[in-house]
Amino acid sequence: MAIQAQKNLWVAAGDGQLDRVQLIEQHSMSPNAPDPNTYTPMHAAASYGHIHILEYLISRGGDVNITDSDGDTPIYTVENIETAQYLLDKGAIIDRVNEEGLSPSAHLLEDFPEISAYLQSRSSLPAPTPQPSSDALSTSQYAQNAASEQLTASLLSSIQDLVDQGVDPESVDAELRRRVQDAVLNGLLDGYVLGSQTETDSTPSGAQTREAPSEPDQEGSESKRPRTED
Repeated sequence: MAIQAQKNLWVAAGDGQLDRVQLIEQHSMSPNAPDPNTYTPMHAAASYGHIHILEYLISRGGDVNITDSDGDTPIYTVENIETAQYLLDKGAIIDRVNEEGLSPSAHLLEDFPEISAYLQSRSSLPAPTPQPSSDALSTSQYAQNAASEQLTASLLSSIQDLVDQGVDPESVDAELRRRVQDAVLNGLLDGYVLGSQTETDSTPSGAQTREAPSEPDQEGSESKRPRTED
């Protein structure tokens, strides 16, 4: 029975089943006990927004600032403002970073911007900066490639003009250098404008443009961890 209770504890916390979670009293289990992935009942209850489970776990010694192997506390897993507010009221610390250097606000920014903004309003840390989307980066790369092709075509056209005009061979070298310099300069200027435009497009209105902190790959960073199944 003790083994079955331990096996189901994290699932029960995530499912919001208080009667099953309360089995920890019969088997002297800790509400901060980690599963094989270092996920605790506190993390599971917070992730699924079960405030009544959190309330019970805290009453039995549950730590709102318990960390998993990534340095994430339960507030890193929340998916609604109500749960975030509850954890803050119970002493959750948000002026901190995990093993990847991300605050709770930065960690939740992409998937849950409203929660991120709420946490940021309660934090003294600098506001996280959104990363440009993969679509924006693809568009930028496409535009740069197109500009490069246009520059090359323009340069080849200039060379052909010199040939067609029958320019004195002694003057070809100097004229060609001049046109190459002009083409390169125009290309650099176009690239500068393009880069500035891309940076502006990827920056939210009213936000200062600054270098974005590195963030984890979102595909490999889920707000919920797989729970131990029945």
